Amino acid sequence: MLPAGIDPRTPVIVGAGQIVHHATDPALPGPIELAAEALRHASLDSGSTGLLRSADTIAAVAPVSRPYPDLGALVAAHLAITPKRTIQSVRFGGDAPQRLLNLLAQSIANGESEIALLVGAEAVASGNAASKRGIVVDWPVQAEHAAPTQLVGSDRGPNSDMETAAGLWGPVYFYALMETALRARLGLGVDAHRRRISALWSRLSEVAAHNPYAWQPVAHSTEDLLEISPGNRRVSSPYTKLLVANLAVDQGAALILCSAAAADAAAVPRDRWVFPHGGATATDEWHVTERADMGASPAIRAAGSAALAAAGIGIDDVAHIDLYSCFPVAVQAAAEAFGLPIDDPGRSLSLTGGLTFGGGPGNNYSTHAIATATGLLREQPDSYGLTTALGWYMTKHGVGVYSARPPHRLFRAVEVDPEPARRETAPDYTGPGTVEAYTVAYRKNRDRGDEPEAAVVSVLNPDGARILVRARDTETIAACTEADPLGARADITAPDRLALS
Repeated sequence: MLPAGIDPRTPVIVGAGQIVHHATDPALPGPIELAAEALRHASLDSGSTGLLRSADTIAAVAPVSRPYPDLGALVAAHLAITPKRTIQSVRFGGDAPQRLLNLLAQSIANGESEIALLVGAEAVASGNAASKRGIVVDWPVQAEHAAPTQLVGSDRGPNSDMETAAGLWGPVYFYALMETALRARLGLGVDAHRRRISALWSRLSEVAAHNPYAWQPVAHSTEDLLEISPGNRRVSSPYTKLLVANLAVDQGAALILCSAAAADAAAVPRDRWVFPHGGATATDEWHVTERADMGASPAIRAAGSAALAAAGIGIDDVAHIDLYSCFPVAVQAAAEAFGLPIDDPGRSLSLTGGLTFGGGPGNNYSTHAIATATGLLREQPDSYGLTTALGWYMTKHGVGVYSARPPHRLFRAVEVDPEPARRETAPDYTGPGTVEAYTVAYRKNRDRGDEPEAAVVSVLNPDGARILVRARDTETIAACTEADPLGARADITAPDRLALS
């Protein structure tokens, strides 16, 4: 019998499973095998048999190591279960786990689902190992016309034409530029800022060292992360290899959600129950260079406020926090949005060790964070946990609040519209301006280590519009590597040429 005051439709997490497969094992599992194994772990974790067989819905985070159009259907077949509905996130977006969880929890609250599975996995490490050994993996192939019952999320392209022209084609370059914009606003010099973010990442590595599912469970000191070395080469200033997400992992994570009535009927022990109290999503200005402040996120602030309000608590009531940690600027922007210090010795900003040390399994990182939070909340049933999820370049966001305490009202997923914070761009502008941010992209050179390839400089013209310049000349690269041109005057003479003074 349900405890008094709990609506039978209340969604509850009853099972959480994680798996990490290291290269010491000669097997080369694919995402289907890893996802299925994570669900088996979640089933065992629930303390109840039969939940997988009884599931009416399976939602899958889209894998990037092998782009299956309907991963959930393949995982269900692998486990010999027959859910009525399959759901999948769009191909790219680390916000997917929270969006899918919100959808599943809302479906349960609406009486449309009783038992739902959420799963994701990546096998990039196995794929890379197979390539190095000259092995063709025998992972299953799915027909291109296969499709889930429902596709979730936005698959809009992430780049503007100006960003693409400037060579900002991947996360490491975008986030590095955003990091420098944040540094400018904080008023920090190059060395002080590098120490700040290295200390932040050192604290994350200490969390990973105690995480049994971490990809790199090794603690690194701040000094370790400050040192440039073959294992910590420069990637895109101010980032080195050990300050960026590591996608070359084999990891899987899964959650089992039920209605309270279904969990009770399945005799899931009450000490396994963890409730979603609030779930909110929001989107920042889509293109990074069209944001008023490239180092801030109004969407995280809006989604966080909504999720906490739904739970009826404030951030000071949250004991366990995991801020999506692909790059240091993402953690700092989220901490700023929540009003959190980045160096609180009593409350870490990561539960796993983040996407560098805990591991960055494609779109699925946040499922690991929620699974980890579930275990901690069972150990401290009166506490609350908060996790964030992030897609593209600090663009798509999700925030979830959880507790073993029953919620004070039935779950309701919320999509929030943040306050507009847009800046105009002027791609064809030439003339004077001020350097707002910059990054130097490095390429790996076998003989000489890393070497600068180009500088990408963001300039604000006298009207406040933003222009990107990708410069390869030695003078500009030297100005961005041997000095600090933030706030300097810039005269743009061509899309790939400017003079700094």
